[in-house]
Amino acid sequence: MANIVRHPIATGRAKALVDKHSAEQPLKLYAGWFCPTNHPARTVQRTWIALEEKKIPYQYLEIDPYDKSPSFLALNPKGLVPTLGAPLPNNQGTKPLYESNILNEYLEEAYPTHTPHLLPKDPYERARARIWIDFVGARILPASRKLQTAKGSDEIQATRGELLKALKEFTAQMDAEGPFFGGKEISLVDIALVPWVARFFLVEKYKEGGLGVPKEGQGGQDEAVWGRWRKWEKAVLERESVRNTMSDEVQYEELAKQMWA
Repeated sequence: MANIVRHPIATGRAKALVDKHSAEQPLKLYAGWFCPTNHPARTVQRTWIALEEKKIPYQYLEIDPYDKSPSFLALNPKGLVPTLGAPLPNNQGTKPLYESNILNEYLEEAYPTHTPHLLPKDPYERARARIWIDFVGARILPASRKLQTAKGSDEIQATRGELLKALKEFTAQMDAEGPFFGGKEISLVDIALVPWVARFFLVEKYKEGGLGVPKEGQGGQDEAVWGRWRKWEKAVLERESVRNTMSDEVQYEELAKQMWA
């Protein structure tokens, strides 16, 4: 990772959003436009999407992961993004929080009047949502990373099969109508996965055979499951909060070529 060369700032829609949120605000998002890369808990776009969905005022601060400022390390000695600078009472500064899924739950609890609510109110449904958020991090994302770094046809085919199996298991638990995981409204379950789905185009471009999700009408006995997946994928990728937190595709392509080589 030390030799990775990347564009220093966001581009495209994400740059417009960064500029919109450059002014001072009590709540601060310390971020890297390119994130996620390889760590499921360190996923800037998850928290960025949640902030945009809930329309919570925030200040965006770009952090260079290879040249972290002393002021940022004083706030979070681990140097991780995303980090939230959560406001202290009476404008007495901020206190740090990190790990993207935890940050998103914090936003739910700390800003209860901001909607949409991204976790169900019912205790059972809320617990079930957490199960599938955990499934994303424990099963889907490790399989995705393995496919990204797989070498040779046999390894690529095996890791692709592992990822597709996890995607089918996840999809089978979706609300039948959707379009989102839990029904008509987007939730933290959707947000847990969508940053990687937004980058699946890189797998299609750089990995032999691509992702391997069957095209419409070609899913065989699993066509209903893959049809539901395609409906979900379309819904999340068309979401303004997702589109507006993405830089130009060419920037991700340059990173992928370096990291997957």
